Amino acid sequence: MTSSLVGRRRLLFGVLVSALLAVTACGGDETTSQAGAAGGAYPVTIAHKYGSTTINAVPKRVVTVGLTDQDALLALGVVPVGTTEWLGHFPGAIGPWAQDELGSAAKPEVLSTTDGLQYEKIAALRPDLILGLYSALTQDQYDTLSKIAPTVAQPKEFNDYGIPWQESTRTVGRILGKSADADRLVSDVEDRFTKARSDNRQFTGATAAIATTYQGYFVYGSEDPRSRVLTSLGFTLPADLDQVIGTRFGANLSAERTDLLNVKALVWLTSAADGRKALEADKLYSGLDVAKQKREVFIPDNTDLGNAMSFVSVLSLPSLLDQLVPQLAAAVDGNPAT
Repeated sequence: MTSSLVGRRRLLFGVLVSALLAVTACGGDETTSQAGAAGGAYPVTIAHKYGSTTINAVPKRVVTVGLTDQDALLALGVVPVGTTEWLGHFPGAIGPWAQDELGSAAKPEVLSTTDGLQYEKIAALRPDLILGLYSALTQDQYDTLSKIAPTVAQPKEFNDYGIPWQESTRTVGRILGKSADADRLVSDVEDRFTKARSDNRQFTGATAAIATTYQGYFVYGSEDPRSRVLTSLGFTLPADLDQVIGTRFGANLSAERTDLLNVKALVWLTSAADGRKALEADKLYSGLDVAKQKREVFIPDNTDLGNAMSFVSVLSLPSLLDQLVPQLAAAVDGNPAT
């Protein structure tokens, strides 16, 4: 073992121990007063893919390794000290739809996953909770994070990256002792879905799917939040979709299964120009009725709307629905001119 590797491991161990000591030192009288302020809600135990995690007091220094977890925290009045970069390269990894909730608070430190989780940086933030609800944490990653602070991983009852936004919001509500507030937030957004279905009854039962042009045709499965937006609006996904995708959040289609794209409304997340041109030039795809009848919705993936389509959360959905629903209505109205 090289001296540099030994040094790095010693450094990591030292940082982890220091972080644990710092978190422990934050207990005592403060923990008692927090529990009382939350109405005696603690301790709270959250079940997840790797067991369960008990939280003894209101978390004050939260680091999110789940890619969209910051939005539920912000919606419930907590600004995380660390977030994980995913889409948009927004300052603090806080999307435009969450700026009102961030307000004038200091932006979180942004962590990268390019070379794996940044354990040392996470530990240096002295978290009292690490949140990984919308994630694909492995057992080893969870075990390492749990040595830094109590860690809540993705739920076991859904695929990785498959937690519904409602479940994410309510779980964060339980963690923060704000379950009633979380329920109100969820109800408000679900009311928007109800109104959209009522105003667009043609959505109910119509087939739909969401795809990208990543390495061909990449389609999202039923447990992906993007697909759940469509089904929450009343649409039905292709019957064989999950058989093709399996337990993943999405998969590339073979040429033989492009029939799964031939739906009543097809949402494409793609670059504004190149992706659309490539589809129009593709004889296999352009021969499908969905293409010939212009039943497509093209959402540029590098725009705020495109980011919101992937960053499905209690905060992003109101803006997303305002823009997406009219485009879906134009796709399914039977008029290629729209």
